[in-house]
This record gives sequence, structure tokens and C-alpha cells, in this order.
Amino acid sequence: MSTSAENGKVKVITVTGGKGGVGKSSVSLNLAVALCQLGAKVMLFDADLGLANIDVMLGLKVKKNLGHVLNGECDLADIILTGPCGLRIVPASSGLRQMAELTVEQHAGLIRAFSELNEEVDFLIVDTAAGISDMVLSFCRAAQDVMMVVCNEPTSVADAYAEMKVLSNDYGVNRFHIIGNNLRSLQEGKTMFAKLLAVTGRFLNVTLELTACIPADPAVRNAIRQRSCAVEQYPQSPAAKIFKLLAARVMQWPVPDLPGGHLQFFVENLVRHENDAAES
Repeated sequence: MSTSAENGKVKVITVTGGKGGVGKSSVSLNLAVALCQLGAKVMLFDADLGLANIDVMLGLKVKKNLGHVLNGECDLADIILTGPCGLRIVPASSGLRQMAELTVEQHAGLIRAFSELNEEVDFLIVDTAAGISDMVLSFCRAAQDVMMVVCNEPTSVADAYAEMKVLSNDYGVNRFHIIGNNLRSLQEGKTMFAKLLAVTGRFLNVTLELTACIPADPAVRNAIRQRSCAVEQYPQSPAAKIFKLLAARVMQWPVPDLPGGHLQFFVENLVRHENDAAES
């Protein structure tokens, strides 16, 4: 079976959640590695620009990060790390407050860095920061699919609703894949989804899909303690099995019918949205 990279197409998926602590980075990492295990070429972009997560979770040594790229000290290709199962990782800057909100020039530099990257990928997974910053919104708008990670807690549901409201009303993003995380049962996930459906159905013009219900599983945290991820370290654990099912499902999602790979869709959408912001 030919991969999307061989066809010159890249699938861009942004993983977001509104609230911090819902497990976005864990979902992003486990999904990315599970896709690699299915034979896909995957790049994971740690887009929590002021508080790097992915490299820390995996215990990877970062010599240079995105901050160095945006300052013109090196190219994006120079900072990419290799993680489990051949996963390619673009590390963020940890502890640099100025990275949390990019200037117009830095945003342009980020776009340029991705546009010049010649690495073949099937999937770009974008792990965003918490909250509803301009950068989070930009990455959501530039993706073909948005995964919203939600826990069955009132604050998590409320923050997910708030982010979907902004994306829908202000930016025309109307389709969301809901990922229930840290759930005690499948029924708890369905109950949480019903709450979201009830409130979005009344006030927003959006389409929601309950794409996965990931159980609360000590294997996820134990794997991180071992600088790994559940799908690699504990492949038979309940959470790992769901991540693998999610990856198999994502593999079936259509890729954009666009010429040229190398993240062209992602780059062009970031450029367009930056221009829109400049005009408004």
C-alpha cells in the first residue's frame, strides 16, 4: 500500500483541548507512535512553544530547539529528533516565556521553516499549548482535522466548549473529533460526550464525533516515568489498545487532494491566516 508521503500528500492533525492537564501531549505521542507502528511516516510538532513536553516525556537530549530556528541560528531540519519507532519530533523551547506568543516576524519564520523542510511525512501531528491563544487557534485553523481532548470534568468540558466556540464563530472551524481521556468506563465517555453535544447543539453550528474513549490506565503514566509511551512500553494495556484502534481509524481518514507534499497544506494555511490577521 502506498503511503500519503509517496503520493505527495500530508495529513495534518492538531491535538488541542482548551484546558491544561487533560493529556493532550500523551494523546499526541501515543497516537503518533501507533501510526508509526502501522508503517506511516509521522512527524510530531511540539507546538506548546513556551513549555516543551514531548522531548521531556521521552528523555531526549535537545541541543537546539525551535527558538534557535526562529532566531536564524539553524534550520528546522537541524533540530528534528528521532523518537520511538522512527517518530520524527520537532521540539519546542522549554521555559522561554517569549516563545509562548510569537511576533509577526517569528510567525513568518516558523512558516518559512516548515516550507523549506524536505522531509517526507504522511502525518504531521501538532500538539498545541493549553488555552486559546492566537498560536493555538492558528494551528487549529491550519489543520485538516482537529482532535479535542476532553476529560469528564466540568472545567474540561467548559474549556473545550469555549475553544470550539471561538474556532467555529470566528474562524469557520466546524468539525471536531472528540477524544475522551482518562475515563473510568466507556459509558463515562459517552456521558461526557452527551454533555458536550447538548451545549454545542444549542449554541454552536458544529459537528462533533466521539472518536475515541481512552481509559484511565496506570500504564500511560508508568510509560512516561520510563521515558517511553504506552503503545511501545505496554502494548497490551487497555489504553495502548485504544490508541492503536484510534491510529487504525486515522489511517483511513482522507488526505487532501493537493499537489506536492512537504507540509504544503499546513504552510499555505498558516500563511493565509497570518495575512487574514494582518488585514483585520
